[in-house]
Amino acid sequence: MRFVRRAIAPVPTATLRALAARAGWLLESPDVVRCGLGGSALAWELPESGAASPPPFPATTLAGDDGPAGSGVVALGSLPFERSRPGTLHVPRILVTQDRHGGAWVTSRGPVPDLAALLAGVDEPSQAPVGVRSVSYAPTPEEYAHRVARAVERLRHGELAKVVLARAVLGTATEEVDPAALAQRLRTREPHCTLYSLPLRSGRRYVGASPELLVRREGETVTCHPLAGTIALPSHVAPDDYEAWLLGSHKNRHEHDILVQDILDTLRGAYDVAADAAPSIVALRSIAHLGTWVTGTHRGPGPAPSALDLLRRLHPTAAVGGIPRESAESLIGALEGRPRGPYAGPVGWIDAEGDGEWWIGIRGVLLRGAAFEAWAGAGIVDESDPIAEREETRDKLLSVLSALLSDQV
Repeated sequence: MRFVRRAIAPVPTATLRALAARAGWLLESPDVVRCGLGGSALAWELPESGAASPPPFPATTLAGDDGPAGSGVVALGSLPFERSRPGTLHVPRILVTQDRHGGAWVTSRGPVPDLAALLAGVDEPSQAPVGVRSVSYAPTPEEYAHRVARAVERLRHGELAKVVLARAVLGTATEEVDPAALAQRLRTREPHCTLYSLPLRSGRRYVGASPELLVRREGETVTCHPLAGTIALPSHVAPDDYEAWLLGSHKNRHEHDILVQDILDTLRGAYDVAADAAPSIVALRSIAHLGTWVTGTHRGPGPAPSALDLLRRLHPTAAVGGIPRESAESLIGALEGRPRGPYAGPVGWIDAEGDGEWWIGIRGVLLRGAAFEAWAGAGIVDESDPIAEREETRDKLLSVLSALLSDQV
């Protein structure tokens, strides 16, 4: 299948975002916005999202102008948290890539589209946060704390080093939710996160702003930015003391160090890899995390693993799963009681050359009409307090639901 790439003049990002957020694929980092439009030219089916040997990238050719990685033939999408479940990535008929330096490209199947005409009919998002008609929790806050206590007992017996337990809130809004309006508010509230709005196999749309880069592959180089350790930041209060407490918290540093070491151990062998000497603060609107940059250079022999191969090796990291991985996944299945689906699964892109970027699909809302669903998790170690972990998940849920709802849940 033949695609053509052309360098173009920049187009209005807000209008492009609105169109992709409603009816396409949107991935917008602070550096680059990628929008898939015009429907799917190719569906890349992954029988198991964590398969040891993923099927090859669909056969395509690319002609036209030169451009950076991620601006040519690109597959985008959201994959499930559960590695045994199938996933689908899509190569859109039209891909618009625009970077913060003013570079812009359009890659299309067939004639290069008239983007001005395509964007002319887009309604700018104007919907305010919506009200709540009904809401329920799965599990209840009390039951979640009880499940954390059960997990801590397993950890204290040495069965695991860490496990991440999540809970969900499900509800119905007073009107149908406009994904573009939610995406716009998230971009304003969390400018340092990667914004996503992606269609799912279920017919729902996953809209969120992820702070966590799972893996970036640029030729021979790999980059990760794992986050673990969290504190809520009260509004109208200087965050300095809270951030200093987080940096000095033994429990949070322990949880974070486990995560970073696991990523280093996973990448060693294929990469010469190193991490920052100490974590730094990643401050969002209402919460802060500990973050560490991990970088590596492929040592060979043979070609560097593709972004999808790296995803298979790393997902789920201890930021959303646990250590050991298989034991944590088993405990998550037993205690959570329902599949996470796209929550904490990878969201991102990969191109035909194997380059790509994947973020962890957290701080998002699943939408269909007026129905919504959001998840949040907390990292449990043997020092964890069930009530404190419950409150951490509450803070994380509020950080995304406050962009959707006018009422507190």
